[in-house]
Amino acid sequence: MNKYSTAVATNRKARHDYDILETIEAGISLQGSEIKSVRSGQINIKEGYVLIENTQAWLVNVHISPYDPASRMNHDPLRKKRLLLHKKEIRKLQESQQLKGLAVVPLKVYLKGGFAKIELGVGRGLKQYDKRQKIAKRDAEREIQKILKRRG
Repeated sequence: MNKYSTAVATNRKARHDYDILETIEAGISLQGSEIKSVRSGQINIKEGYVLIENTQAWLVNVHISPYDPASRMNHDPLRKKRLLLHKKEIRKLQESQQLKGLAVVPLKVYLKGGFAKIELGVGRGLKQYDKRQKIAKRDAEREIQKILKRRG
């Protein structure tokens, strides 16, 4: 994401539930009423994930609300959306999902040059004790910063 892009939706829970090892930017193939809903911020990516079928990457379980002015020409809110990636990138994602046991989850949806883009995170799911350690480490770093700020 650069200075010319506008964040529409973020999945903060993904960074909490997964140890993100790598991020990838992909385009999303959307219908007319879908892009209008995305531009107005009517998208939820919290439950979403990436599914790879027959050398195609699909964004599944992402809810884009119907666009009211489109009325009867509206889209299905939970339809699979095709991700626009190079074959090499799709193969890499498929390999990481199958061989390494990693998950590919959406982290952020944003508009870049009028097009909807999505930032995908490739990561390993965290166990409950990993989450606790992460929180404890963050709290300890906050305390250290607080003490250093008082002294200096």
